[in-house]
Amino acid sequence: MSRTTRSAALALALTGALTLTACGGGGFEEEGGGSSAPASASGPVALKMLIASSGDAETNAVKAATDAWAKKTGNTVEVTVASDMNQQLAQGFASGSPADVFYMDAGRFADYAKQGSLYPYADQLEDNSDFYEPLRKAFTYEGKQYCAPKDFSTLALVINTDAWTKAGLGDGDIPKTWDDLSAVSKKLTTGGQVGLGLGTGIDRVGAFVVQNGGWWLSEDNTKAQAATPEVKEALAYVQENNKAGNFKFANELDSGWGGEAFGTKKAAMTIEGNWIKGAVNNDYKGLKYTVAELPEGPKGKGTLQFTQCWGIAADSKAQAQAVDLVKSLTTVESQMAAAEAFGVMPSRQSAAEQYKTKYPEDAAFIAGGEYGHGPINAAGMEPVVADLNSKLESLKGANLDQVLSGFDTNAASVLGK
Repeated sequence: MSRTTRSAALALALTGALTLTACGGGGFEEEGGGSSAPASASGPVALKMLIASSGDAETNAVKAATDAWAKKTGNTVEVTVASDMNQQLAQGFASGSPADVFYMDAGRFADYAKQGSLYPYADQLEDNSDFYEPLRKAFTYEGKQYCAPKDFSTLALVINTDAWTKAGLGDGDIPKTWDDLSAVSKKLTTGGQVGLGLGTGIDRVGAFVVQNGGWWLSEDNTKAQAATPEVKEALAYVQENNKAGNFKFANELDSGWGGEAFGTKKAAMTIEGNWIKGAVNNDYKGLKYTVAELPEGPKGKGTLQFTQCWGIAADSKAQAQAVDLVKSLTTVESQMAAAEAFGVMPSRQSAAEQYKTKYPEDAAFIAGGEYGHGPINAAGMEPVVADLNSKLESLKGANLDQVLSGFDTNAASVLGK
């Protein structure tokens, strides 16, 4: 299962190339910041691309898209599937000979932007504003957008329709608020099935934080602000339902993630991304379900976004050609081909209607492109997030004041350097 937890290994993988200073991701610029003139090799070039693939379908789709560009331009692209993306990226940057183009995860973007490994090219994209604004913000560092969002996923409410009907619930009972979610999860809770099964950590409970108008860091990513009423109230809501027994975490259900608890019918509902389709098709055939947008919190709609961009190396000798390749890979046509091949959602707003028409079951997921929140976007924060996640694994008995103040203390030590 991808995108459920975040590794604490990045700090080791970067091997001292990073220093822990403030991110300072200030005001978001509509069309990105200015970039230096791109390096451009003369004649046909041989670009190298590094990807973290979900399987043959994704690998073959990327190769087909790069081959089409290569045939059109006379260049070549060698696509390599990383066995350890972080390690191989770090090694390439350290050696001064990284891949020209690569997948760059939003959760690690700030570290690489800070160390100067990334070429900021977003200002060269004439239709940059067509990418969802939260996705562009996820790849903005110190006021400058660096790269084009490749695709994205969001969280939504996944409902077992058989359990729903058995509990006497209908279409009108789809939860719209936190109170609604608590009520239906109680109705769905039986001796052998909990109403809502959740994955642990901020990549799931963080959605409630967003719905209550909170976040772990300030808007400019320079200050820790977890110990605020907005964050505490959101976690308290989840904690109260957890104590009542109508919410349970995957580790309480002997499951590796929320999708497993849902697929094995230990949970009647879960909060997961559109990758749930693949899990059901592969592992839980015959399971009937529907998907709805997450209920609104006291401060409105909110979900989490998981995204990657097409990174280009600052050390690439063929940046101009790499940018041209990215432009080709991010057209609506190319993004829809990727969606059909391996299930990702287009990062372009102009592709949304076409995507929803082709995949109406994903409407709730793609709706989150407009109001979702990306991951923590500050350099050096991965160990701090890992520590918070370890504490949230036991949210039921956690002292929220201590957990949140502890995060702020740890985060401040990183952001203040």
